[in-house]
Amino acid sequence: MEEDIYKSLEILKAGGVILYPTDTVWGLGCDATNPKAVEKIYKIKNRSESKSLIVLVDDEEKLNTYVDEVPEIAYDLIRSIHEPLTIIYTKAKNLAKNAMTKDKSIAIRIVRNEFCKRLISEFGKPIVSTSANISGGETPILFSKISQEILDGVDYVVSIEHNNINQLKQSTIIRLLDNSEYEIIRR
Repeated sequence: MEEDIYKSLEILKAGGVILYPTDTVWGLGCDATNPKAVEKIYKIKNRSESKSLIVLVDDEEKLNTYVDEVPEIAYDLIRSIHEPLTIIYTKAKNLAKNAMTKDKSIAIRIVRNEFCKRLISEFGKPIVSTSANISGGETPILFSKISQEILDGVDYVVSIEHNNINQLKQSTIIRLLDNSEYEIIRR
């Protein structure tokens, strides 16, 4: 894992894109504060920039760095839901504009798996995460299902967990609403 962390950090710092195992499915990742790196993700996926991306952070303390106001309900959800959870917040800040929606909302997940936590912690910035597929295509659960087009488009492929089948589902996505209410977007 050490070599993968080191090489991934080199690529992320240089504005490149990595293919890596997340706490859910295989993902494409880059520096979430670098608009040119985020643009590369959209190009690799052949995806419209009007579609938002998910940003990964390593702990809940980082939320205030990237969201203007984190409502208490967000912390309640994070602490009570033990599966991978992505929360859509309003009023994002300190992120590449093309990583957010036009209304400045952003989907953020606090990762729990060791590789992602270490990578993000050592990088010191959030990482964009999106499934490793061409836009509209099936999300590859297994590394072996990732298309050659995606493999050719990234700057580095993390070598761990290629045969792992524990990451079998995408995260639950919840959108925060007014008055401490929320809406489940994806289960």
